[in-house]
Amino acid sequence: MQKFHVKKGDAVTVITGVHKGKDATVAAILRDKQRVVLSGISIGKMKTLRRSTKNPKGGLVERSVSTHVSNVKKKEVAKNA
Repeated sequence: MQKFHVKKGDAVTVITGVHKGKDATVAAILRDKQRVVLSGISIGKMKTLRRSTKNPKGGLVERSVSTHVSNVKKKEVAKNA
């Protein structure tokens, strides 16, 4: 199993890509794909759903998309001296 520099719940800053400079928290880690799911900022419209009782109109669904683990940096926590 591979070890990453961030864990679930850590506060991170995005260092490259479309969301560069934005702060987020790690919602999940996808170890097999070396990716992290960030809460709040990485939302994309994913796929079309057919009509159901849960989603009567069908259509596109918004989901959190993943970012490669190398594109995020753990935020420094200020220590009280």
